[in-house]
Amino acid sequence: MTGITVAVVAKECLPGKVKTRLTPALSPEGAARVAAASLADTLATVSALPAARRVLFYDGDLLPEGAAGFDVLHQPGGGLDERLGFLFDTVQEPLLLVGMDTPQVSVDALAPVFDGAERDAWFGPAEDGGFWSLFMRRPDGDLIRGVPMSQDDTGAVQLGRLRSAGLDTGLLAELLDVDTLPDAERVAALAPTTRFAAALADESATTPGGVR
Repeated sequence: MTGITVAVVAKECLPGKVKTRLTPALSPEGAARVAAASLADTLATVSALPAARRVLFYDGDLLPEGAAGFDVLHQPGGGLDERLGFLFDTVQEPLLLVGMDTPQVSVDALAPVFDGAERDAWFGPAEDGGFWSLFMRRPDGDLIRGVPMSQDDTGAVQLGRLRSAGLDTGLLAELLDVDTLPDAERVAALAPTTRFAAALADESATTPGGVR
């Protein structure tokens, strides 16, 4: 089988544009630094995977730390479902999507995809009802377009799409997305040696009352 392409979907970490739910506990600049650290952790993990190709599916201009070795594919306009649909139509080989909001993700968490890549699909559910990872052996954007994003049933709808299409779908471990400050604190405790945890600790030192 053709080797797996791993794509990280990400946006440029600009103050006021990323992790806005971490404010006002953190400043917009602090939230952007925490987001950048989360992305750097994710890119480092993906760089350690036995992937045939790595893609940064990017909304932005200035490339992030750790992007060396990644092919850059710029995101088109439209809703997230449309953008992901574009990605899954553009990449022809088996495709594993990973988000930038789970800095605790590890090589071990993604190993089932590489160990069981003969399956039609793999799905990584997020604790908030979304999903943090998605694999299709034969990428098909039509299986993503129309899925309502950023809702508590997003993951259930997406998983239902895969199964309704008759795809043999495996489940990865459920992970917590970093959206709010309590999320960030929990993830930092789960992965204390990450860049993300260090960045969050730095912000606690410069933002009084920002991190408990």
